[in-house]
Amino acid sequence: MGTHALLMSCATNASDPAALAIAGVLSVAFDRHGHGLLPLPGLDAGATRRLLAHWFPGADAALGLDWTALQGADRAEPRRDEIDDLVSLLRDHADRAAGTAEECDTIAHVLACASLGKNHLWEDLCLPSRRELSGLIAHWFPRLAALNTQNMKWKRFLYKQLCLREELLICKAPSCGVCCDHGLCFGPEEASSVTP
Repeated sequence: MGTHALLMSCATNASDPAALAIAGVLSVAFDRHGHGLLPLPGLDAGATRRLLAHWFPGADAALGLDWTALQGADRAEPRRDEIDDLVSLLRDHADRAAGTAEECDTIAHVLACASLGKNHLWEDLCLPSRRELSGLIAHWFPRLAALNTQNMKWKRFLYKQLCLREELLICKAPSCGVCCDHGLCFGPEEASSVTP
C-alpha cells in the first residue's frame, strides 16, 4: 500500500478536503524524503505527531515512524522563507471558528508547502479538483478567500498577496484585465501533465 493510501485508510474522515490535502502533502514528502525526516518544514516532531494522531490515528505506527529519532530531524528546505511567508499570510486570515489554532496552523503549513510544487495548487495537494481547494480555503481562511474576487488561480493569488503585503509590484500591467499574462493567472485549471 502506498503512503497516500495508507494515510487515507487511517483518516478520521476520508471525504474531508483537509484530510485529503494533508495526506497529499505528507505522502509526497514521505515518498521523496523517507520516514527519517519530518515531512513539513516548520512543524516539529511534536506538532507532526499530534497532526497524525488527530487526522490519521494509527498512521504513525503503520508508517513505522520513530518519534525519538524524529526529534530535531527537520529537513532542509532551500525555500523555507517562502513557506514561512505563506504560513504567516494564511495565519493572518485564519478563522479560529473553523478549528483549533493547531488545526489552522497545520492547514497553513500544508498549503504553504504545496505552494512550492510545480502543478496547480489543488494538484500539489492531491485534491480531486480546484473546487475542493476553494472550499478548503473558504472554510479555514474565509477572509482570504473573499479577497479572490476575480477567481485567480490560488497559487498565483497567494503569491500576489505576498507581493502586495511587501508593497512589491511585479505584475506586467497596472490591472489584471489588460495584462498579457491574464490567461496564466485566470485561465481554466485542468489537470496538468506534470506530476509531483
